[in-house]
Amino acid sequence: MHRKEVNERSPLRLLESSIRGGLGRGNIGVMIARHGVGKTAFLVGVALDDLMRGQNVLHVSLEHPVAKVREYYDELFMELAHDRGLEDVWKVRLDVERHRRIHRYLGNVFAIDKLRDALAFMKRHGDFVPSAIMIDGFEFQAATPEDLRLLREMAREADAELWMSAVTHRESERNDRGIPEPVAHLETEIDVVLTMAHDGKKGVHLTLRKDHDSVEVPDLKLALDPTTMLLVRE
Repeated sequence: MHRKEVNERSPLRLLESSIRGGLGRGNIGVMIARHGVGKTAFLVGVALDDLMRGQNVLHVSLEHPVAKVREYYDELFMELAHDRGLEDVWKVRLDVERHRRIHRYLGNVFAIDKLRDALAFMKRHGDFVPSAIMIDGFEFQAATPEDLRLLREMAREADAELWMSAVTHRESERNDRGIPEPVAHLETEIDVVLTMAHDGKKGVHLTLRKDHDSVEVPDLKLALDPTTMLLVRE
C-alpha cells in the first residue's frame, strides 16, 4: 500500500469528519486521559499522519527525553508500516524524520515565550515551519485561561494546529460535557476535547467531548489497539 492510501484509510479521517474536517490551524485540541493510557501514542499517531503527507511537525515533550520520544515514533511507524503493508518503508521513514523536530524542556523550564522563540528560530535559520505542534505533558493544573490564549495566539502566528495532552485522575470532577479537571475550567479556551479511557477488556476508547462550538457532539467510534497502540475503528 502506498503512503497516500495509508493516509486515506486512516481512522483519523473519521476523527476529522467528526470534528467538521479537522482541528484546523490556529486551534487547540486536547486529549485527556489518566497516566499510562496512551496520550503520547495518540499525539504520535496524529503527528505521523501529518508527516506521511509531507507536512512538518514539531513535537514538544515535557515528560520524556528526546530519545524516548524518537522511540515512540519509530515503533508506531514500523507497526503502521507492517499493519498497512506500506511500500517503500525506509524511504518513507527517512522522509518522516526529515519533516519532524523534537524539542525537550527539562524540569520546569518550559515557557510559552520560549516555544514562540524556538518557532521563530526554526523558521529563520532552519526554514522549518510546522503545520502541527504537539505538546505532550503540559501542566494544565497550573494553567490559566490567559496561558491558553497565549498558546492559541502562538498557534495562529505559526499557522499550525496545536494538539496537547493532559493527565486526569479517577476522582477528578467533570463538567456538563464530561470534561474532567484539570481541563474543565479551561474549556472555553479549547476548540476540541477528547477523553481516552481503558475499558478493562479490549482496549482504549476515545470519546469526543467538545467539537468547536457545536452543541451536538458526534458519537466518535475510535480506539487504540492495545497491541500496536495505533488508532483503529471500533
